Amino acid sequence: MSRLPNLTWQQVVRALEQAGFVFDRQRGSHMVYYHPETNCTVVVPRHRDIKKGTLREILREANLTREEFRRFLD
Repeated sequence: MSRLPNLTWQQVVRALEQAGFVFDRQRGSHMVYYHPETNCTVVVPRHRDIKKGTLREILREANLTREEFRRFLD
């Protein structure tokens, strides 16, 4: 199992958009994305660096594996 990289919120959003997620709404510093086909909802905090545990939770909410997410980062 590969390690998760240190990412900014912009990199996480870009990867989610490549995975098919669409921006829905924002409240304060938290952006909400949803996937129109699977109806998954993901909350991304607009923090400078996304901590490993937060990134793990985002991947769980998005139903993405680490390997799938890495492919969308490239």
